[in-house]
Amino acid sequence: MAEIDIEETAESALFELSEIESIAIRFAGDSGDGSQLIGNEFANTSAIVGNDISTLPDFPAEIRAPAGTLPGVSGFQIHISSEEIYTPGDEPQVLVAMNPAALKANINDLPNGGIVIANTDNFTRNNLRKAGYDGDPLEGNELSNYRVVKVPLTTLHKEAVAHVEGLSNRQIDMMKNFFALGLSYWIFDRPIEPTIRMLEKKFQGKDEIIDGNVSTLKAGYNFGETVEEFQVQYQVKKAVVAPGTYRAVTGTQATAIGMVTAAHKAGKTLFYGSYPITPASAVLEELAALKNFDVRTFQAEDEISALGSGIGAAFGGAFAATGTSGPGIALKSEAMNLALMMELPLVICDFQRGGPSTGMPTKTEQSDLLQCMFGRNGDSPIPIVSPATPSDCFDMIIEAFRIAVETMSPVIFLSDGYLNTSAEPWKIPDPDDIPTISVEHRTDPEGFLPYLRDPKTLSRPWVLPGTPGLEHRLGGLGKEDGTGNVSYDPDDNQHMANIRAERLARIADRIPLQHVMGPKSGDLLVLGWGCTYGAIRSAVRRMRQQGYSVAAAHLRYLNPFPKNLGAILSSYKTILVPELNMGQLSLLLQAKYPTQVIVPFNKVQGLPFKITEIADKIDEILGAPKSASL
Repeated sequence: MAEIDIEETAESALFELSEIESIAIRFAGDSGDGSQLIGNEFANTSAIVGNDISTLPDFPAEIRAPAGTLPGVSGFQIHISSEEIYTPGDEPQVLVAMNPAALKANINDLPNGGIVIANTDNFTRNNLRKAGYDGDPLEGNELSNYRVVKVPLTTLHKEAVAHVEGLSNRQIDMMKNFFALGLSYWIFDRPIEPTIRMLEKKFQGKDEIIDGNVSTLKAGYNFGETVEEFQVQYQVKKAVVAPGTYRAVTGTQATAIGMVTAAHKAGKTLFYGSYPITPASAVLEELAALKNFDVRTFQAEDEISALGSGIGAAFGGAFAATGTSGPGIALKSEAMNLALMMELPLVICDFQRGGPSTGMPTKTEQSDLLQCMFGRNGDSPIPIVSPATPSDCFDMIIEAFRIAVETMSPVIFLSDGYLNTSAEPWKIPDPDDIPTISVEHRTDPEGFLPYLRDPKTLSRPWVLPGTPGLEHRLGGLGKEDGTGNVSYDPDDNQHMANIRAERLARIADRIPLQHVMGPKSGDLLVLGWGCTYGAIRSAVRRMRQQGYSVAAAHLRYLNPFPKNLGAILSSYKTILVPELNMGQLSLLLQAKYPTQVIVPFNKVQGLPFKITEIADKIDEILGAPKSASL
């Protein structure tokens, strides 16, 4: 492989190194331009050097939209900081636009004074027309509010890889994103060595691919160092974090790792049956790569059979799970009720996406809460847990399995597309610090009944098929408690409904009490769930620093609620509930706690909340700030 050294130039000494606390960068281009890849790589490198990170991938639902058009724009935003952060940033300060469509789709998000790095080679008349421009915005005054840096990126990239033999034109075109990555590494003082190691590992044995990518990566870095347009290099120092081993992790990765961990902590095989659906498919892919950890994955032909396979696996004694999104939850509802009636431990993952029906498959939303609570025939209460951050997916999926086994019930793990695809640093826990999940399979036939109740949890025995003397029948028909015999007796039906309700209610005795961030009483509590955590926490912290009397709480247990939630709500004059739906949690709170003043704050735009949106709403409710201890 040819060597291209990072050059030390005389001009380097003239560059100013500016230290900043944080910055957000957005890479954008056609869905084939590799914005997601270099965005992830920039995030991983930033995590390696010790920054706190938060990411926001944004990609089209079309597999391959027409090149150069607005529907085909794919973006990836990375927020890096020397302080603890909780969101990918309200707006990028730097936009790397690979074509006119990427510029047009994203320029309104850039604040005045922001930096635009544009690949001028792609600003052709045809591409400008497809993006809806009458003329070239790089040449007029249209972008006068921004600092525009014109880079003939494609030309420079082709020059950088001209020496590499054996590359096709398509391969050369696919590598140009690494020139943009190298340039970004120089601007923000990132090392290129981690990316080189990644390329050498990923393309081992394909020397021409490694050579081409590394050559253009280094060329981009050198370009930043040698041109007058970049007189300032920005440095974001390491964040102060607790000692330990960290890695960048997405919600998808954390969920998969958590599932495997839960199964190992119980000494069980993990079975995951799923039908491909965005954004859940990535979890199936992650788990399929972990088969050496006693993981069995099954890609089903439809949503119903995916859950049916999970029911069979749970009946057979495995730790069973299935994953889907809102449309799949609708299709799985009958099988979910079957698992509830059979009283089998099973985790059902719902990775929510935007809109009803097919909706917006690649955009995020929180609109499945009521469906998960009530979207089945009959009174069928199912426990629901919800992670707050990408790394929290690890803890909450383990919690879902724990509750499922303790309760002998299906449990819904309610996540969303934003948490699935975004990334943050994760301190890898010591496996010995993770509690075991106790599993007991009854083997004693003396006094056995298939629906014999545990006096504390009201769960029934989990008996492996074929255990001598413990043969039994399970099914979805109305039944008599204890024996499980089919029964249409009115009193039996009432009794079983009461049992299911009480079994769920008792979970509140075994989950943590709700925590509040800020004053324990006052004018306003901002209450959220799921992916709103980062924006809520950041907004409340900002407003308290300005003197507002406001606190925050975040629900990770949605059914049942924590036991102290009612007391917490009664300690505040007003409860603000931001959520990415039309007010579903607000509706549940108003039903359960009708004396409280609940103010819904709803957003269904396929995007997470911005910090400023919640901060402005707090200001609207409270008016002039009041003193608050920081």
